[in-house]
Formats: sequence, structure tokens, C-alpha cells
Amino acid sequence: MEQSKQDTCTKTDYKKITVKTSDGSTIQGKINVSSDQRVSDLFTKSEATFIVIVDVSYRDGVGKTLFVNKRHIIWVEPEDSEEPQQDI
Repeated sequence: MEQSKQDTCTKTDYKKITVKTSDGSTIQGKINVSSDQRVSDLFTKSEATFIVIVDVSYRDGVGKTLFVNKRHIIWVEPEDSEEPQQDI
């Protein structure tokens, strides 16, 4: 039997992040993570050398795509995607 395309695809989601690199640059953009993955998983569980950041704001460019070597990243700050819940 042939699997449907929907069965073999994993839903992905873009998460906003800020990255500080070893040369002092700060990069803001989005990374693509699957629905069952956390942002930190890209850095701790993935063996890939580079991460892909899209819709980047960096220096004088906006909307660029960057491939960043994980060895040159000092820290990453994910942006909270959910609004804090308020008690009523």
C-alpha cells in the first residue's frame, strides 16, 4: 500500500529567535521546527553543523535567509509564542 503524502509529512512551525554570534553580531529571525520539537532540540539533538534562519533582520538587511554555523553561536533566545494567561 502506498502511504499518503499527509501521513509522511510532519507539520512544521516557524519560531522567532534572537541569536548572538562569536563575532558580536545579533541576528533576529525565524527557524523551522516540527510540531513535536523544541527550539533547543536543534542545538542539542541535531547533528547538523548549520542552522537555517529565515526572515532575518541583520545589519542593514531584512528578509534574508542565513545559514549559521552552530559553532559560532554564543546564545539563542527563543521568543515566547504564547501570550501569558491572566487570571480573571
